[in-house]
Amino acid sequence: MTEIRHIVFDIGKVLIHYDPDIPYSRLIPDAEERKWFFDTVCTHDWNIEQDRGRTWEDAEALLIAEHPAHADNIRAFRRHWHEMVPHAYDGSVAIMEGLIDAGRDVTMLTNFAADTFREAQERFPFLKRPRGVTVSGEVRAIKPDREIYDRHVRAFGLEPAATLFIDDSQKNVDGAKAAGWQAVLFTDPERLAQDLNQLGIAV
Repeated sequence: MTEIRHIVFDIGKVLIHYDPDIPYSRLIPDAEERKWFFDTVCTHDWNIEQDRGRTWEDAEALLIAEHPAHADNIRAFRRHWHEMVPHAYDGSVAIMEGLIDAGRDVTMLTNFAADTFREAQERFPFLKRPRGVTVSGEVRAIKPDREIYDRHVRAFGLEPAATLFIDDSQKNVDGAKAAGWQAVLFTDPERLAQDLNQLGIAV
């Protein structure tokens, strides 16, 4: 296995927490109704298109045309986004910053809407510490599509075989491996530290 020279972090659910239920448990208190709303209206597939670069205005207009009775709750998704990311994962952040401080080449690759990512960078300054970041909403490509991994390699001059990707989604880990990277599935900071140590990366 090629020695790892580049380490790439995902962000959501690896470095910062993300949970749309936090504001919506207040906005739609009934659990069954809330589940219906996320399964039918503000779905994962709808939200991922903002990560691909669609504007919130277009996204909201599309859903409001289909579900006019839910207009307020549709607009609430962006309006209350800041509540969905309430805190960082301190253990993961400590690992990432320790790698940077040790001179490791660290970048980030994330599925994130462009505007909410910039908001996240201001709220969580450690997101400015890596050498750089590929944001799906800016490049209009998303994980696990091969295109975004290849773009990240080109943008930061990485050697795929010498690159380790850390992501909480198995399909994104598999996408990285299909692009020729090494990759590990993130579950918690303790397991990440173990995985890195097994790969010869001291943390």
